[in-house]
Amino acid sequence: MKRHPYRDGFARHHGELCVGGVPLSRLAERVGTTPFFAYDRALLSRRVAELRQALPPDLKLSYAVKANPMPAVVQHLARLVDGLDVASAGELKVALDAPVAPEHVSFAGPGKRPAELTQAIAAGVTIELESAGEARRVVEIGQRLGITPRVAIRVNPDFDLKASGMRMGGGAQQFGVDAEQVPALLAELRSAGIDALGFHIFAGSQNLRADLICETQRKTVELALRLIGDHAPALRYLNLGGGFGLPYFERDQPLDLPAIGAHLGTLLAEQIRPRLGATRVAIELGRYLVGEAGVYVTRVVDRKVSRGKTFLVVDGGLHHQLAASGNFGQVIRRNFPVALARHVDAPPTETANVVGCLCTPLDLLGDEAALPAAQVGDLIVVFLAGAYGLTASPTAFLGHPAPPEVLV
Repeated sequence: MKRHPYRDGFARHHGELCVGGVPLSRLAERVGTTPFFAYDRALLSRRVAELRQALPPDLKLSYAVKANPMPAVVQHLARLVDGLDVASAGELKVALDAPVAPEHVSFAGPGKRPAELTQAIAAGVTIELESAGEARRVVEIGQRLGITPRVAIRVNPDFDLKASGMRMGGGAQQFGVDAEQVPALLAELRSAGIDALGFHIFAGSQNLRADLICETQRKTVELALRLIGDHAPALRYLNLGGGFGLPYFERDQPLDLPAIGAHLGTLLAEQIRPRLGATRVAIELGRYLVGEAGVYVTRVVDRKVSRGKTFLVVDGGLHHQLAASGNFGQVIRRNFPVALARHVDAPPTETANVVGCLCTPLDLLGDEAALPAAQVGDLIVVFLAGAYGLTASPTAFLGHPAPPEVLV
């Protein structure tokens, strides 16, 4: 039988999927309700260890909290990575409660409100500036507080990461300062008594092509060196972004991580260290760290046949897992991997539509999914649910309760 990377890390007990070594039927009793999200602590640790083995030892690893801001997940990863990236005051609070020094927390994202900037400056985290206007607000707040803000500039490069799920650079963007405007902003900051620590250059996300990621990393380093010019010794921080993708769909191939690690080693040895010395160089990953370590578990509440098609109606849906429904970034809808928890590796015996409990035809978790025959009361598992699940979904839609999350 064909094996799938997203399934292989989870244990089985008499054919039933386990998370953290606990069979899902038992975990559901422990949680007390369905649906719920479950994250496997050991798989999170294993993914970080795989990255440490593949990447250069002097490259720092930062976790993008937006991928999964559950406090227990952030606390666990904070002990394994070198920094955290946040995108709101809410995520900032979670990060500051974690065992990471504030100077290794970065705050990115457009539209930071003055109150959020004030909190970030007072906390001593690194603010990644998204515009000249934001830079001026940071200067004013710092003067009012009597604190010199820690800042870096998020750069909108003049290239993007081709074949990405989302392009975050190149062309006109709400993200970052256009590369050609960066020298003027650096000068403006220096005149205000603030030396920017460095740059955050993020060109795209969810990419499975190692060659394209390597090409973009090379262009990113060249852009950073060009922007800093004669001030290279002053560059203390360089965030190369991320973009590492996960194989969500049947024909997707896993990312060639060793190839990326080898290329980064060459970049560091031949371009970065000779020019930048001991500059803190980081990559920032979210989805790649947590996505495969999580599952969404939902229970079949009805089984019906309508004009020859079988429907498994579950107690969850797109209000918890918008991405799996195809309504979060998919152009052509494709199924996330789904399985019957008690017979996770059994061959399929029927084709069924796994639908949620909401009054909309968009609430579809599995379109003609091949599964063993499922009955009312069975647990359905949606894989690759560790990233952009609960907090990326419209949880208030139709007034259903929010699902619990557990780290096991």
